[in-house]
Amino acid sequence: MNPDLEKKVAVSTTITPLHNDRDNDTNPGDTFTPPDGGLVAWSQVLAGCLVNMLSWGYPSTFGVYQLYYRDTLLLPEAQISWIGSLQTFLAFMTCTLSGRLADAGYVRSTIAAGAFLVVFGTFMTSLATEYWQIFLAQGLCTGLGLGIMFMPPLAVINSYFKAKRSYALAVSATGTGIGSVVFPAAIQYLIPQVGFAWAVRCSAFVALFMSAVAIALLRPQLVPRKAGPWVEWDAFKEGPYVLYTLGAFLFFWALYFGFFFINAYARNVVGFSTIDSVQLLLIVNGLSVPSRPLVGFLADRYIGPINLYTFATLLLGLISFTWIVVDTRTGMYVFSVFFGLANGAAQGVFVGSLASLTKDPRKMGTRFGMVCTIAAFATLAGPPTAGAIIDRSNGNYLWAQIWSGLVIVLGSFALAAARCCATGLKWKVKI
Repeated sequence: MNPDLEKKVAVSTTITPLHNDRDNDTNPGDTFTPPDGGLVAWSQVLAGCLVNMLSWGYPSTFGVYQLYYRDTLLLPEAQISWIGSLQTFLAFMTCTLSGRLADAGYVRSTIAAGAFLVVFGTFMTSLATEYWQIFLAQGLCTGLGLGIMFMPPLAVINSYFKAKRSYALAVSATGTGIGSVVFPAAIQYLIPQVGFAWAVRCSAFVALFMSAVAIALLRPQLVPRKAGPWVEWDAFKEGPYVLYTLGAFLFFWALYFGFFFINAYARNVVGFSTIDSVQLLLIVNGLSVPSRPLVGFLADRYIGPINLYTFATLLLGLISFTWIVVDTRTGMYVFSVFFGLANGAAQGVFVGSLASLTKDPRKMGTRFGMVCTIAAFATLAGPPTAGAIIDRSNGNYLWAQIWSGLVIVLGSFALAAARCCATGLKWKVKI
């Protein structure tokens, strides 16, 4: 291990600026310090927030679709879960592609391509009447679009901040929670008014508007890295990166069990109505919003992103275990509050924790995209695994709840190992 700890864990502060048409005589080797604030920098955070509202807010609403499809298609939970799992899988899986395109300078065009697929897939979902049609429109087409548009804003935001990097990324991640409230609320409360088809189309128009604003706001400033590889294989020679990737895999394997099944559990086990059960999902998603910027601030100022990510993941796993004893309406509301806060805390420093291990900011898009691609297989298998456990248990959620809590706790152990690999057994190091 490098004895100079600061050099090992610090992210490079030297960035090569993007040339414009008026600066053709600028030396490509000239460097500058990230602004760490200002109108342009924070407008990039706003753009990232809008994209996150789509990329992760939209998939988090599948619990609403799960109930609707189960009641209309009369299919098993596990089979319906494959639609949401495929969507989330592709949203992660395509991150290596979109991350590399972002590093190569194709930021706006990549987001535009992803936005087209999201809007088109959502409109096609509104017309679908058979399982295979929904699978292709909502699972395949929309999932591809969500993943393609996710990575570019992260790479841009990462280049504008250093001291406030974790906070800026966490603020942009609040879009996930906001989108997770806006989209399910729109679907659930518009269905009785205008029907399922037009409720879904309204969400497509919202997605189109947010994508257009995000594209207009983004201002990439890094010199495109067009000659590099699509996959940074050398990253897998670094112990902290490998262990971080393992922790993220375990974390996302079990995470979406809560999002997909909390309202089904409330309705089938506790006795909630369909409308009231969706309110639980809105609580979980809504309460993740305030915790994200808070943990970003704490990570930058006091604790360090990986330290906080490890703790928040452990806390989320322990809270998942408490779901086992919840069997009342009050208990469900209390559980939803704490699950939402812990989930927001963990996901709020997910990106920032890897940024602290990435010395060259021009590789951030590629390296984070690789993590997301690997985590994609976890999100693909997670909800169907839980659904299969529930089906084999004759509708009993106990073993699925135990599985979820155990896997997330194991993920926190892997993250702790990544932290120790980077710093050694020095517990007071901020990283």
